[in-house]
Amino acid sequence: MVTVQEKTPVRKEVKPINFLFYRTQTTVGQLINFLNVAKDLQKEAVEYDLRMVGPVHWHYFGFDGDESKEFTLEVAVPVEEIPSEYDGSFHFKRTEPYRCVSLQHEGPWLDLPQAYGALFQYIQMNGLRPTGANREIYLQADFQY
Repeated sequence: MVTVQEKTPVRKEVKPINFLFYRTQTTVGQLINFLNVAKDLQKEAVEYDLRMVGPVHWHYFGFDGDESKEFTLEVAVPVEEIPSEYDGSFHFKRTEPYRCVSLQHEGPWLDLPQAYGALFQYIQMNGLRPTGANREIYLQADFQY
């Protein structure tokens, strides 16, 4: 098993991506309420014959570490193209290139805060400044583990 301590954060730039997404205002304590949104997004993508081209993303805007403060959450599914006409429940967007510090967390869900700690330590040690825009990409998630 690989633990977060064995992984080193890396700087990278993610190319632009098209997303089908859901946006809301929430707090950390309310995140559990949005676990089923990914399933709804995937169902919508299938219903509208959209090709999904990557795993589920959770994007956080304005989260500063204070778990009691509201921030913007987007649950998103990458799609190949944005349809010219769409009359569904969600939204579409194409992102700009995204420069970030990245770390792959493999291990218990409850250890995720340690992964964030490693990221923020790297950011601080390298004199970087967080933008308040964070992405989590779920390749495999076991919420029971």
